[in-house]
Amino acid sequence: MFTINCRGKLHVYEKPVVMGILNITPDSFYEGHISLSMDELISKAANMLAQGAGIIDIGGQSTRPGSARLSAPEEWARVQPVLKNIRSCFPDAVISIDTYHSQVAREAVAMGADIINDISAGTLDQEMIPTVGTLNVPYICMHMKGSPEHMQDLAMYEDITREVLDYFIRKIDQCQSAGIKDIIIDPGFGFAKNIEQNFRLLHELHALRILGKPILAGLSRKSSIYKTLGITPAEALNGTTVMHTIALQQGAQLLRVHDVKEAMEVVNLLEAYKKAAPDGAA
Repeated sequence: MFTINCRGKLHVYEKPVVMGILNITPDSFYEGHISLSMDELISKAANMLAQGAGIIDIGGQSTRPGSARLSAPEEWARVQPVLKNIRSCFPDAVISIDTYHSQVAREAVAMGADIINDISAGTLDQEMIPTVGTLNVPYICMHMKGSPEHMQDLAMYEDITREVLDYFIRKIDQCQSAGIKDIIIDPGFGFAKNIEQNFRLLHELHALRILGKPILAGLSRKSSIYKTLGITPAEALNGTTVMHTIALQQGAQLLRVHDVKEAMEVVNLLEAYKKAAPDGAA
């Protein structure tokens, strides 16, 4: 169980949460999430919520390896109409904004966003962490080296789990000093990490539980899955389900996904499995 306070409203989660990805980028690595119209985006959000998504994550900036950056005004111009319509259509939904621009974070929360999801943990905009500290919303803080344009050139670690753990110790202190009360940590699978490193980090994900913060796993249809299996992202749903199962068993409490129905099936089956265990054996 974990709780987060979104603009004064306390959300209590008794089981892992599925965060549905709502990409509004023209160059997502997964073609199933490219160039949707407003009606299609609203319909997609409705379907994800009906399937059990606890959070809708709206992103207007591609963060795939090698992607180019949008300025804050360009990103906000893309995000603003979608956020406005999703908030209007689903007033009770918990909405996250995937951005590393403090200006976009500020505008989004003013329009009704509940959570800021920052892949850079404040490194791409030095005003992000102080800004979020004033907004009274949870902050998803991800591990990444460099920026999406060049991050894969920096996939070098002596001990990846220890280095990610040390990174979050420093980041949590920085966030708390800025006034951020609810921090969610994301180890950043695929961000400045090669396939072997991603699997090592997944295998040792439980080590991050020592931080006492909810752990988010973003594994959905990523290259560690489809390259390992020799398939395409479109064919990677079954592999994603396997990775989600492992992540939850290793202590993840949130899953950021393209396919909400299937992710919810993982959550519900694992919850049933744990309840069936003898007392103390789960």
